Amino acid sequence: DHTFIHNMSDLTFHEYPFLAELGLEPENHGCYDGAWKGSGAVITSKSPTTGKPIARVRGATAEEYEGAIAAMDRAEREWAAYPAPKRGEIVRQIGEAFRAKKDALGRLVSLEMGKILPEGLGEVQEIIDICDYAVGLSRMINGQVIPSERADHVMLETWHPLGKVGIITAFNFPAAVYGWNAAISLVCGNVQIWKGASSTSLISVACTKIVADVLEKNGLPGGIAVTVLGSGREVGERII
Repeated sequence: DHTFIHNMSDLTFHEYPFLAELGLEPENHGCYDGAWKGSGAVITSKSPTTGKPIARVRGATAEEYEGAIAAMDRAEREWAAYPAPKRGEIVRQIGEAFRAKKDALGRLVSLEMGKILPEGLGEVQEIIDICDYAVGLSRMINGQVIPSERADHVMLETWHPLGKVGIITAFNFPAAVYGWNAAISLVCGNVQIWKGASSTSLISVACTKIVADVLEKNGLPGGIAVTVLGSGREVGERII
């Protein structure tokens, strides 16, 4: 049952218009694997400044976590086969999408995590910067031609993706640490699963929406970059 049954009158969501700019709602699903879902425990996001609830996120169940892994399985080979410079182009678009949402997302980091606004904006800028770096890296994943002891032979070295990459981030850098890992992981051809801290669930949902929109616009499967929110016991231990 994906229906929220909580009273929304206690939420302060509508006091912050920038939340809607990020595609957030008073009630949000916290599992993305190509589609948004979430049938697990409800996480109430609160401002550490005021102590008041902002919005809610319904986390994933164990079954939904397994479904996200299955989506990664389906996307893994397709993404690995995507040429590295084209993966870089996708990450370039992701960086531009974060650039377009920098003000709203920076304000959310400040609101939900408690940083001053310049530091919240700085976190988003770090995502943009690492995307720029990763784009260049996508054309520099070079192998080697190695001399062989056999006449008229050489050995060729080439890099292959790891496959699946897990990203777990803490509350104190709820956006930047995701960006550092995600941008490099993606250009290297890996699919990834992200679990953000429960106390900054809205930031995780907002970042995922930005990435998911780029993937969908390019006809790529959401299993390339899935997000599963929930408790450490329900989700985090499974990733580890």
